[in-house]
Amino acid sequence: MCVIEKAPIIQTPRLTLRTPGSQDAPRIAALCGDYAIAKMTTRMPWPYSQGDADGFVARCQVQDRRKDATFVIDHEDEGVVGVLGFFTPPVGHLEVGYWIGRPYWGRGLATEAAQGALAWARTDWRRKVVVAGHFADNPASGQVLVKAGFLYTGVVEHKPSTARGESVPTRMMVWLA
Repeated sequence: MCVIEKAPIIQTPRLTLRTPGSQDAPRIAALCGDYAIAKMTTRMPWPYSQGDADGFVARCQVQDRRKDATFVIDHEDEGVVGVLGFFTPPVGHLEVGYWIGRPYWGRGLATEAAQGALAWARTDWRRKVVVAGHFADNPASGQVLVKAGFLYTGVVEHKPSTARGESVPTRMMVWLA
């Protein structure tokens, strides 16, 4: 018998993190149509279409929730403002990545979402180590991760950016429960 883990819902003071649904795809497509968002991620294509958003939501619906979890970041007043996801690479520790739509930058939403998600990963998912990286030309993302409790490892990897079509120096960080 196959048991599918229930999709978690994480509450923070201003945000609800939940599994993306088909109703979220238009909003995701609109926010991801901004090259400033796509170029700071590893996997997001650019230009980003409604079809890309629909495919993203469909993949989130069938994730193995024992090892991967993707959430829309739903603001109490603004609706969906971004996405945060945990994924388990073939080798290494659980990784987290996120993006916030440009109209919502500078409000502490990424930090709040990351802190809530990491608390969930520690207590409900029983994870003790999470890694993350930020492109070297995106120091604001590094500040979000520091505020969420990550430490720099001193390692710089070259990770692909689908939107840029090239590898980008990525400063690696670690969070320990």
